Amino acid sequence: MEIERTIPPLRQRLRAWRSSGDRIALVPTMGNLHAGHLALVERARELADRVVVSLFVNPTQFGAGEDFSSYPRTFQQDVESLTQAETDLLFAPEVKTLYPGGADGGSYVEVPQLSEVLCGASRPGHFRGVATVVCKLFNVVQPEIALFGEKDYQQLLVIRRMTRDLCFPIEIVGVPTVRDDDGLALSSRNAYLTEEQRRKAPLLYRLLTRCRERILAGERDYAALGEEARQELRAGGFEPDYFEIRNAADLTVPDPAERRLVILAAARLGRARLIDNVTLSL
Repeated sequence: MEIERTIPPLRQRLRAWRSSGDRIALVPTMGNLHAGHLALVERARELADRVVVSLFVNPTQFGAGEDFSSYPRTFQQDVESLTQAETDLLFAPEVKTLYPGGADGGSYVEVPQLSEVLCGASRPGHFRGVATVVCKLFNVVQPEIALFGEKDYQQLLVIRRMTRDLCFPIEIVGVPTVRDDDGLALSSRNAYLTEEQRRKAPLLYRLLTRCRERILAGERDYAALGEEARQELRAGGFEPDYFEIRNAADLTVPDPAERRLVILAAARLGRARLIDNVTLSL
């Protein structure tokens, strides 16, 4: 696996691949890789001739008081995992490479409406940072395919909307959430959980799946279902941010006739902010 930290040699390698007719896939990450990230790489290998993984802890998607400085950075371990996964190239830039004018006050990309609800409401500016850095990576790598995990459902919709609106010729592929045996969605921030918190954490997924079962059984009072789940999260030691049933296409509040739904939740458990979702079709 090749490793590049600056843009000119990266583009030189990419031009060589394109001249040979290779199809290129991009997997953007912030490192501290786990099996969920590697599932993205595996799927990318199925869809493309060359796989580029970016590893960049993006400062502009962290808000004041969030964990940018303490976010787990495990570069050598990540290199070993990506090498075993047969990644072709790792792009691991410094902040000044992607933000030559500095991370504050530069140009940015914003996706309205989708970025303003749920995680966007509780983390103002988060999705502006996500859209900006992904746009930069798209411009630098110019892949035919880019892959993102479905655990970050709202992020996936934001990226799809940005790709459409800015006319990027890139196919956005969502990859199903990878879970531990007890249902907890894999996340780099799970490392923040204590042993006791880790035992409590699967409650979030259990409540999501139970809510899905109740909707499939005919319940339609979505507000009541969400409030009941939030109360159970509090009783289980969580600090719920939201537990919402939304339209799967655009995250608007659904009417009773809507057929494609997503149930999304975010809650704090100690230092960790856990997010998860399940989808359903009626």
